[in-house]
Amino acid sequence: MNASLPQLQRFIFSHHFFSGVRQAVGVLALPIAFLLFFHNLHAGMVAAFGAACVAIIDQPGGPRRYGTNGMLAAILLGSLTVALTGLASSSTFAILLLVPVLCFFFSMFTVFGKQGGLLGFACLLVMTLTMRIPLAPADVLVHTTYSLMGGLFYFAFSYATHRILWHREDQQTLSVALFATADYVNARALFYDINTDMDANYRQLIRAQSAMTEAHQSARDTVLRELPRGDQRRSDRLRAASLNVFIDMVALLDTLVATQTDYATLRRRLPESDTLVFARDALRKLAANLSQIALNIARDKRIRERHSAKAELRAFEFELENFRRDGLQADEPEVYALLVQILRRLRNAARLVDRIADHVSNPEATEIVDLRLQASLNRFISRQSWRVGSLTSNLRLDSSHCRYALRVTIAASLAMMVTTLLEHAPFVRHYVPDLSSHSYWVVLTILVIMKPGFALTRQRNGFRLIGTVIGCVLALVLFHLTNNPTIYLLLLIASSVLGYSLIQVNFMISAVFNTLFVLLAFHFTAPASSFVVGERLADTVLGCVLALMASYILPWWERSFMPSLAAATQRASREMLRTGLLYAALSRRCVQARQQGASASNLCGLESEQHEAELNWRVARKNMHIAFGNFASAFYRMMDEPPRQQRNVAALNNLLLQHHALALQLASAVPILASLPAVPEGLQKSLDAVGRFLNDQDADPPVSIETEGELAALAYPVRQMVKAASLIRQEMRGLDGGLPSAGTASGSASEDLLIRG
Repeated sequence: MNASLPQLQRFIFSHHFFSGVRQAVGVLALPIAFLLFFHNLHAGMVAAFGAACVAIIDQPGGPRRYGTNGMLAAILLGSLTVALTGLASSSTFAILLLVPVLCFFFSMFTVFGKQGGLLGFACLLVMTLTMRIPLAPADVLVHTTYSLMGGLFYFAFSYATHRILWHREDQQTLSVALFATADYVNARALFYDINTDMDANYRQLIRAQSAMTEAHQSARDTVLRELPRGDQRRSDRLRAASLNVFIDMVALLDTLVATQTDYATLRRRLPESDTLVFARDALRKLAANLSQIALNIARDKRIRERHSAKAELRAFEFELENFRRDGLQADEPEVYALLVQILRRLRNAARLVDRIADHVSNPEATEIVDLRLQASLNRFISRQSWRVGSLTSNLRLDSSHCRYALRVTIAASLAMMVTTLLEHAPFVRHYVPDLSSHSYWVVLTILVIMKPGFALTRQRNGFRLIGTVIGCVLALVLFHLTNNPTIYLLLLIASSVLGYSLIQVNFMISAVFNTLFVLLAFHFTAPASSFVVGERLADTVLGCVLALMASYILPWWERSFMPSLAAATQRASREMLRTGLLYAALSRRCVQARQQGASASNLCGLESEQHEAELNWRVARKNMHIAFGNFASAFYRMMDEPPRQQRNVAALNNLLLQHHALALQLASAVPILASLPAVPEGLQKSLDAVGRFLNDQDADPPVSIETEGELAALAYPVRQMVKAASLIRQEMRGLDGGLPSAGTASGSASEDLLIRG
């Protein structure tokens, strides 16, 4: 129970639960109001369907502007869909023709990304709910008006809620990102435990990093949408506090991802040393502290108790001093330098975690921790464009979006035809006289289950079926235990909140509550019997079977994406290398200019260039994390597909590891390169070789590089970068279509002049 309680707290105080409450209230307020004031539950349910269409777009996280535009589009397209479906619902031929057309059109919206996919699904949802009961032509206008009214009501309700509780949303999004960071820190701590398997640790680390990258991007899009203006109002102070937490959270990530430590060497060289234990325990305490901070941010409470890692850091220092006295620094300088890096990284991480805790404890402080960065934070916000050309250019069979739309269309068409044939079968009509009113449930099941990827469709298929079975069983038990409408209403509200809240957390449990919610909702409009509940279950089974069958039609396996994702990750690595070396070169030039007594105007110009280069380096590093996360997610989805559809598994897995190592070592090397008075020849040739390898060019890196003094801290990262880049080139050549497009080499002669400054 103690282990599950923190997870329960994380969910209750998360933006998932908060948005679930908002969506449930916005949808259920209409039928309740229509019932209480107008005694017209049917009109209220139609308005609720329109509100539910808009509520799908109202997801937590992301820029508020995109959510607002998406909801307005849902109102417009949803109302048009209701009108078309209502007009066709009275004609079997017309509805059989319209449903496939709408399924194809709205399924193509996945070309616009996540928001487009949600908008398309919202319109298809309101289509299926409208075709539930055939409408006379004279009733279509009234039905559409009620649906439009529901959409407008939800939009106004959501907009007001966001305006009033904007800081609460910022807190919850930051909390999710901090929890994800804590999970990543725990994953890194496992590497210092000699009893764990290194390969399993890497897999867990990559998954944790992918989840953390997504959570951090959501925090960027939420916190950075409106920066503090410095007017000292309470709202401005709250924005400053959230911004400070975000900036230090990103700095903490940079510190943790600063280098790819040679854990194998440490385990081999120091198997019995307590140094690894101290590092592991320090990271675990920092993770616990981050989790506590995240929970307090979500609960809007100040920090009272912290998990200090001072004892572990001092013990690590003591062990390091013993190693120095025993001659490790002279005998194995790279191992000693590696331990020094670990200690510095742990100290910086502990300092940043303490500073984040201070921001939470003192939210009234308005001073921004990085004023230079604040002015350019809008560069880090993700942007989305909706172009008709994106839709039309994907109308071809070699497009994954077109294939997905065709699969959905075929599955929905099969569902309509099967239910129509069964409706006219004498044996079926004898036992199920009103089958046509349930055909929408089969189509709805297909729309909920089918996703562009085969693995996700198969997974959701099982989850949906299990969740529906459990929901139907719970409904049967409930209907037999009591007939109290008050209990039904309370459970309907609770199931609606949990169904919305868990849709992104646990799809199977969400399916349980969504099934219970729908059965209870229809029970109020027409009291359901056990036989009707059984019909819902049978419709779900039929929908699952049709969805699974259709998933094999024109499938687009993840293996088809892997070469392009690998190439995109390589381009991101190349850009990260280019911007990082440029930033380091400009930093050295600034130091030299100060030492040589450059004029104020020249120095100001150099510092401006350096700041611009630093921002480009940060953006490139963020883009690298995103590209790597996309690559890793697709790889693990491919591993969930049938084995015969998996290609280049060993090569892709190695590419993941090498890109991960390259990015981390580069993040470690750039600050050190920026602090050097000059880059020695051996190091420069090694960096040039990294750039050439990433551009699929031959290179001859030096066998040995300079390791004297502070250069010892660069020896291991640079060697690992050369090794990783060489292996990346080798593995990419083995992928079908995986070679990156030709580009300017980061280590080319034309850029050497700029990089070396």
